[in-house]
Amino acid sequence: MITLEAPSRIVGEPVWDYRVQFRTVHGYRRAFIRAGHGPALLLIHGIGDSSATWEHLLPFLAIDHTVIAPDLLGHGKSDKPRADYSVAAYANGMRDLLSVLGIDRATVVGHSLGGGVAMQFAYQYPERCDRLVLVSTGGVSNDVHPLLRLASLPDADLLLPLVRWDLTRLAVRGVFLAFQKLGTDLGRDAADFLRVFDTLPDATSRRAFVRTLRAVIDHRGQVITMLDRCYLTRGMPTLLVWGAHDAIIPYSHARIAHAAMPGSRLETFDSAGHFPHHAEPARFLAVLRDFLATTSPPTYSSEQWREILRRGKPSGVPPVAASGT
Repeated sequence: MITLEAPSRIVGEPVWDYRVQFRTVHGYRRAFIRAGHGPALLLIHGIGDSSATWEHLLPFLAIDHTVIAPDLLGHGKSDKPRADYSVAAYANGMRDLLSVLGIDRATVVGHSLGGGVAMQFAYQYPERCDRLVLVSTGGVSNDVHPLLRLASLPDADLLLPLVRWDLTRLAVRGVFLAFQKLGTDLGRDAADFLRVFDTLPDATSRRAFVRTLRAVIDHRGQVITMLDRCYLTRGMPTLLVWGAHDAIIPYSHARIAHAAMPGSRLETFDSAGHFPHHAEPARFLAVLRDFLATTSPPTYSSEQWREILRRGKPSGVPPVAASGT
C-alpha cells in the first residue's frame, strides 16, 4: 500500500470520497474512477494493470482537477470481450468515454502501455488533448524485457493456464522476491509485477492480456513506434517521466523520445524502475503539479495541423530507433 501526504503548498483538501463507476459504451461495460472538479486529467494505466495504480495520487490531483482514471477494456473491472485491443482502439475508447462523461478536453497521463495510448490519443484527437504526460512509456523503440517477448510468442498462451496452480504462483512469487533481494532492476518493481501477475489466474483476464500484448509486442520487441509522428507534438506541452533503472522499457528510450519531441521536459527518477509514480510518489506528484501549473493548453488549428503534416518530420528529429539504440 502506497501512502502519501498532501504537500503543504497545495491549497485544499484531498478528495477521498470516490468510488468505481460504470458506463456502457458500444455494448461493453467500462469501469472508471471520477473525482474532483476543475480541468480534466485522464490517467491511463499500463498492460495488466488497472486504475488502482493511480489511487495514491488521485485524491491530491482531484483537489483542483476533474480526474478520470479508467480501467481499459480487458483490464480491471471493465468487460473483457473478444475485441480489438490495439493502441488505436484504446485511444478511441478514451475519446468515447470522455464524450459519454461530457468532457471535451483533458491532460492525458499514461504509464507504459497507457503512455502509448496517450500518444495515440494526442495524434488522433489533437483538439481534445491539453497536455501529454508519458510515464515510462511504450512505443518509442523495439527494446522491451525478454519476458514480454516470450509471452507474446504464438504458443505462449498455452502455458498461461499454469498460473492457476498454487505451486506456479508460489514459484513466480519466489523468483520475484529473489530478484528483489539481489537488488536487480527487475526486483525494484517486484511488488507491482506480482500485483499484475495475481490478476492472471482468471481466464478472461489472461485472454485479454495476451491479445493486448500481441497487439504491441512480438518476438522482436515492440512493434509500434511514435517516433515517426511525434514531431506533431510541437506546441503540445509534454512531460516525460522515467525511472533510471527501468527493466521493462530501457531508460535510453527516455532520451530518444525527449530528443524527438520538441519542447518536451524530461524528469529522471534515479532510484526508480518501471513505476516511478510508485517509487517516489511525493516527487511524482510535485513534478506533475508543477507541469500543470506552468504550462497552458495549446490552441488547436486544423489548418496549422495540415501544414505541419505537409512539411513532414523536421531533419533534426531522430529517425525511428532500432533495437539496441
